Amino acid sequence: MSQVNDRPRLRDMRRLVDKRPFTPTAAFDHPRAQATSLEELANRQGYDKNFLSKIVVPLPAPVGDLFEDVTPVAGSEEGSLDYTHFSIVMSRSRRLAIFTALNLDGRELVDVPRENDDWRFDPRLAEDRQVGESLYARNPLDRGHLVRRTSANWGSDAEQANADTFHFTNCTPQMAGFNQRTWLGLEDYLLEHARADRQRISVFTGPVFREGDRRYRGVQIPEAYWKVVAFMGEDERPSATAYMIEQADDLDQLGFMFGQYKTYQRSVARIETLTQVDFGELANFDGFSNEERETGTRIEAEIRGPSDIRI
Repeated sequence: MSQVNDRPRLRDMRRLVDKRPFTPTAAFDHPRAQATSLEELANRQGYDKNFLSKIVVPLPAPVGDLFEDVTPVAGSEEGSLDYTHFSIVMSRSRRLAIFTALNLDGRELVDVPRENDDWRFDPRLAEDRQVGESLYARNPLDRGHLVRRTSANWGSDAEQANADTFHFTNCTPQMAGFNQRTWLGLEDYLLEHARADRQRISVFTGPVFREGDRRYRGVQIPEAYWKVVAFMGEDERPSATAYMIEQADDLDQLGFMFGQYKTYQRSVARIETLTQVDFGELANFDGFSNEERETGTRIEAEIRGPSDIRI
C-alpha cells in the first residue's frame, strides 16, 4: 500500500455541559428551515462507483436489521439520495444518515466561500423523516456535516455541491468541540492529502448506531463516527483505510457531559461489524483487515499524532 504522509495532530475536546431543560420546539427563536425544491435537485448524479481508476467501488450496503431500516427513496433501489458528488442513505428509525458516500477529486478543488449556513430539508423525503433545526437550538450541539462542504467543492459544479451539503440529511448532531476540532483534524488530513497528491479518493462516513445512545429531544445522539477511505496507491494498487472517533460514554444525568473524544485507526472489517454496513471488497485492500485475518487478533491504534498512523 502507499505510504501516508504526516497529518495534523487531532486535538482532544473539552467537556461541554448543557444542563438546561428541554423546551418545546415552538418556543425556540429560530426561523423555520425551508425545503429545497424538487426541481433544484433534479438530475443530481450522486456518488460514482467508477470514480477511481482500475477499481469499482459500489455504494456500501446496509445488512441485517439495518437493511430493513433504510428509508425508501422513490426511484432508487439502494435507497440513496443523490447530490452533487455524493449520495446519502438514511435510517428510517433514527432519521439520520446511515452513511454518506463522497467522490473527492484533489486535482479540481475549488474554494467556495462559506456564507450563510442555510440548512434545508430534502423534499424527496417527508420532513418527519429528517432531523431538523429543533434538535440544535440553544445547546452545545453543532449541525455537523458528514460530507464536508470543502471536500465536495470541486469541478465546475463546486457551488452547487457546496449548497447540497447544507441539507439536514447530511447533518448529524455533534458536540461543538468534537465537530470543530477533533473531527475537523481528521478531515483536514484527508483533504490536504488528496490536494497535495492531486488524487482522487472516495470517502464513506457515518455514525455508529447503538441501542443505548442517549435520547435528547426525541433523537438518539450517536456517540461515535467512522470514515472509510478508498484510493489508488502510488503503486496503482487499490488501497483502503478506516478511522473511528468515539467518546467516553459518561453522559451527565442532567444533560450533556461528553467525555474526551479519542481517535482510532481500525480495520475496515471491524467497522463493518460495528455498523452493519458492508463495504464489499474494500477490506481486502486494508492492511489492518488483512493482519487481523492472519493473526486472529483485533488491530486498533489510537491516533495522537502523525507518527501513530499505520498503513
